[in-house]
Amino acid sequence: MTDRRILLTAAMATLGSGLAGCSGLMGDRGWVTLVDGSRMTSLDGWTEVGKGNWSLVDGTLQGKDGKLGYLVSSESYADFEIRAEFWADETCNSGIFIRCADRNKVGSDNAYEVNIFDTRPDPSYGTGAIVDLAKVAQPYPKAANRWNSFEISARGDRFTVLFNGQQTVDARDAKRSIGPIALQSAGGTIRFRRVQIRTL
Repeated sequence: MTDRRILLTAAMATLGSGLAGCSGLMGDRGWVTLVDGSRMTSLDGWTEVGKGNWSLVDGTLQGKDGKLGYLVSSESYADFEIRAEFWADETCNSGIFIRCADRNKVGSDNAYEVNIFDTRPDPSYGTGAIVDLAKVAQPYPKAANRWNSFEISARGDRFTVLFNGQQTVDARDAKRSIGPIALQSAGGTIRFRRVQIRTL
């Protein structure tokens, strides 16, 4: 009887320690990593459109001096959340396009663009804005020369964006309901360290 209790206690302790070690994985349940610059060895899973001049540099996915180029995901998504870590220089013109209507011809006229563009002539569409969907009266916060984060949510016709924890978009639009995502390189240097998505 005593031996059985000892074995049961040991088994429960082992199970408990195993579950404790899984807590980080359970916290990330449902998240799929699309970009992990520290582990990527190719652009598999993405289709290049245009001339984004993409490469893997220093543990990041980099677009440098691109000429309106994109990396388009192989999957399409309807309702989702995106977490992204990115670095941009002062001249960067980039963005994350969501619910793209045409994977072969990406643009803000047929997708929603979460902008990365500190020096856009109209500051109401600066970094953290969804172009042509939401505006603010004052300029958006800047992103250049530091690591930044986006938290993007698309649920039905509602879109929210957090840029470095600050909400920059809370808007509704029902024009587009599903499509792939695309990363843009259209000038300057953009680096993505990590991009993850979770369907809702």
